[in-house]
Amino acid sequence: MSLTTYLLLFLAATAAGCIDAIAGGGGLISVPTLLAVGIPPQLALGTSKAQSTVGTMMSTWRYAQAGLINWTEVRLAMLVTFLSSIAGAWVLMQTSNGILKLIIPWALFGVAIYVYLNPTMGERAKPARMSVVSFALLFGGLIGFYDGFFGPGTGAFWTLAIVTLLGSELTRATAYTKAVNLASNVGAAGFLIWKGDVLWPVALVMIFGQLIGNYVGTGLALHRGAGFIRKVFLVVVVGLILGLIVIDLLKAKLAT
Repeated sequence: MSLTTYLLLFLAATAAGCIDAIAGGGGLISVPTLLAVGIPPQLALGTSKAQSTVGTMMSTWRYAQAGLINWTEVRLAMLVTFLSSIAGAWVLMQTSNGILKLIIPWALFGVAIYVYLNPTMGERAKPARMSVVSFALLFGGLIGFYDGFFGPGTGAFWTLAIVTLLGSELTRATAYTKAVNLASNVGAAGFLIWKGDVLWPVALVMIFGQLIGNYVGTGLALHRGAGFIRKVFLVVVVGLILGLIVIDLLKAKLAT
């Protein structure tokens, strides 16, 4: 692999980390880039998950330093998400995620419409509609499993659930999302590392980009607040929808 290719992967990881820290969806950049340079799909997914996990550690640390993560509130969700993501990754090895590939773009489309029609979403905290424990058990189990099994849109689903059901302001919801994403990333990445699906020379180069990108992205989110996060969030969700559709079309074309 050439120096130019490593530079491209570093830049892609930096951009992915920046977007991921603000609104999630960094895999929309990192996975296609890894595939584009000729890395096989399973290695691309494993390498992407490994490098993004380290980046998420950076953004989680920065949000925690800003006092936006209540560890008492989030720790159960992190534990359930961690265990569920391992289960999801294991089930993926035994089955196919074909049905989800059809359903998820429509689910994300619903998220995009909801956010677009609610321009003040997450600007102020509201009363919670669920207890912290119930929320952690339900969504930690569902979204954690989904992240290990498939993954695209995980951050969007978490953020929307946290804002609408826990009543969190959008910046705090983003911080909560980073903490639970870290848990599911560690679970799924650990499983993929155990299977040997990580290309470490590439992952290490991308980790440096992820650390820079997540540091910058978290700073932007903290300084510019809920309105900025909402705009980036909406762009990322639309990008995920288009990305999933394009990937499926390309696969169908290659299969014919």
